[in-house]
Amino acid sequence: MGGAVSTGTDNSDLIDNLVEANYIKSPEVQRVFRAVDRADYYLPTQRESAYKDLAWKHGHLHMSAPCIYSEVMESLLLEPGLSFLNLGSGTGYLSTMVGLILGPYGVNHGVEIHEDVVDYARQRLESFKINSASFDDFDLCEPQFVVGNCLQLVPGQLYDRVYCGAACPVEHENYMKNLININGILVMPLNDQLQQIKRTGETSWEVKNVLPVSFASLVVPGDDNKSDIVIAPDFHFLPLKAACRYSIRKTIRTNIHKEHPELHKVSKPKKKKPTSLRSRRPINIVPMSMGMMILRQFDSDDRSSLGDDGMDCTEDEVPIPKETICTFMKERVNELPIPSTLKSYLVYYRQ
Repeated sequence: MGGAVSTGTDNSDLIDNLVEANYIKSPEVQRVFRAVDRADYYLPTQRESAYKDLAWKHGHLHMSAPCIYSEVMESLLLEPGLSFLNLGSGTGYLSTMVGLILGPYGVNHGVEIHEDVVDYARQRLESFKINSASFDDFDLCEPQFVVGNCLQLVPGQLYDRVYCGAACPVEHENYMKNLININGILVMPLNDQLQQIKRTGETSWEVKNVLPVSFASLVVPGDDNKSDIVIAPDFHFLPLKAACRYSIRKTIRTNIHKEHPELHKVSKPKKKKPTSLRSRRPINIVPMSMGMMILRQFDSDDRSSLGDDGMDCTEDEVPIPKETICTFMKERVNELPIPSTLKSYLVYYRQ
C-alpha cells in the first residue's frame, strides 16, 4: 500500500502535488499552505525530509503528513473571525495556517502536553513573523499555546472549530463534542477514522468520515494527576492600537495588489504524464506518540512528474515576481508621515 502524493522539491512543489491529488481543494487553503513553509517547522538538520508525504517525529516534536493536514484544513471549513482550538498543537504549523484564515478578529488557541514543544512552537511562530516572505499578505490571528493535557480543560469555554491531533478514546467522545458551539465543527480521529463532526443542537451532531487513519491515542490522565486542570487562554477583544495597525496594513495591501496584481498569482500545478493512477491510494500508517507516520510505496518507475522527453512540463506557469509584498509593504510604510516607532510597529519590527 502507498501514500498520497509524490515528494516535492520544495514547499511550492509539494503543494502542487497535493492540489493535483485533490487533497487541497479550496483556493484559500491552498494559499495558506503556500504561505507557511513546512520545512521551517522541522529541525534544521532534518529539513530535507520536509517535503515528503510522511509524518515526522523527533523526541516530543511531531508533525502529521501533508495529506492529513490538507484534509484537516479542508474539513474545518474555516472563515475569518471564528474561534479555533488545536488539541495537541505540536510545532504550531497547523495553528499558523489556521491563523492566516481566521484573521485579526479570530481566536486561535493550542493545548500541548509537552512544555518543550510549546517553547518550540512559540519560537517557530516568531520566526514566521520575522522571516516569512508571505507574512505581509495576511493578517495573522496569532496562536496562543498553553501546556497541559487537553482532556483536563476547564469546562465552559466553547469554540467554533476544534481539531484533535491524536486519537480520541471512545469514552472521551462526548467530552470532545461538547467543546464546540452549536453550528461548530470538530475534526478528530475516532475509531480509526478522521471524522468531521458538526454540532446541530444542544445534544445533536452530524458525523462524516473523511479518511481512514490510525493515530496514537491521547494521553489519558492518571489518578495521580487528575487534579492538574488546564485553563485555556481567555477570549479577548482586539486592542484599539492593534485594530488600527490591521486597518492601515489592509489599506496598504489593497493598494499594493491593485498596482501589482502579479503578486496574487501562483503557478498552476504541473501537468504530469499519467504513468500511474493519481486517485487516492490506501494509507499505511504507523502510530506514534501524539501523531503518526504515513508510509508511501513508491513505484519503481515513478516518473509521473516528467514529460515524454524526461523534462518537467508545466501548463500556464506564472513567473514568480522578483519582489515580494514584504518589499512593497516596507516601502509604503516608510513613506507614511509618522514617527519611526510607529513605522516599526506597523511592520511588526521586521528589518
